[in-house]
Formats: sequence, C-alpha cells, structure tokens
Amino acid sequence: MSFSPLIVRLMDALQCLPGVGPKSAQRMVLHLLERDRQGASQLSEALKAAVEGVGHCQRCRTLTEKDICDICTHPERDGEQLCVVETPADVLAIEQAGGYSGHYFVLMGHLSPIDGVGPEDIGVDQLLAQVETDGVREVILATNPTVEGEATAHYIASALRKLGVKVSRIAHGVPLGGELEYIDGGTLMHAFAGRRELVD
Repeated sequence: MSFSPLIVRLMDALQCLPGVGPKSAQRMVLHLLERDRQGASQLSEALKAAVEGVGHCQRCRTLTEKDICDICTHPERDGEQLCVVETPADVLAIEQAGGYSGHYFVLMGHLSPIDGVGPEDIGVDQLLAQVETDGVREVILATNPTVEGEATAHYIASALRKLGVKVSRIAHGVPLGGELEYIDGGTLMHAFAGRRELVD
C-alpha cells in the first residue's frame, strides 16, 4: 500500500526529529489524521508560531521570544558568575536542578575541527568580550563530558585565563546511587581526579 503524496511528505518531515524513524513517523501521522485532527492543527499552529517567533537572546544566546531573555534580565541573578553550556537544553536542565543563580552563555555546539566548527562558530569571541565588559569573576565550564566537550572546555579555559578570570569545571564522576562495579573506567578516572577532602 502506498500513501498519498501529502501523507508521505508529512512522514518525511517528522523524521527530522531525533529518534523518529519511518515507522514512528508513520504511526504519528496516522494517529493525527485518524484520531486527532484538532491536535494536528494545534501542533501545526504552535510549531509555525515558534519557528517565526523564537530567536536567540542577544546576551546569552539561549532560545527566547525577547531580545534579552528573562534569565539575563532577572535582577536577582549573580552577574559575576557565568556558566558556559553547549545547548539551551543544558540551561533548562541546570535551572530545573536548582542551586545555580548566575548567568549563562550558550555555545550552540562544541568545537569540532572534523566538521569545520571552530571557535568563531560557537561564539568564543562574544563570550570573551562579555566576560570583560560585564565584570564576570568566575566562569563555570559545563560542557558535556565528551571528547569534543572536554576539548571545548580546555580551549575556552586557556582563553579566559589570559583575562585573569577564575575558571572552574563542573565535576564529573560516580552518579549518586551508583555502584562502582558498574561504572566505566573513564568515569572512575574523572571521579578520582575530582576528589575533595571531607570536612566536618
């Protein structure tokens, strides 16, 4: 059985989403067209509005509908602390976890010479300029613990040290509730390297 061109086009379009293959796309399309056409219309309108209305914050580069996002304009945030992350999803994760009250800078990726992504592509110049002009005293590097994320953190840390700014890296290691026998060697190595003294 072959589907009509409009259905095939919709199935192909849905496969741009992460984790959505041909079967998942087919299931979604058939559900929307058979059982929830109102939901399909709402999805279409919301998606169109978001694509047209959401851009990047001019300061931290996260996704927002405003020129400057709510985090950057919040009067109670600590402007002397800046957390550098790879994606807007990382900002959301840190905010949901709580405990951090500084500002952010979103790289929108990481260094990847193989893919042609250099420092200028992830906004390192903008980051350095912002640190200088805003009086930032500490930059927390919260890039992912991947090869690319570590290389990105190392590059940025080297550039920031020339400005005399305190640079720290988020800890990586054994997760809370984890058992050592199931932890991979790289994670254990990070845990030992990042150990700290216990104090009363």
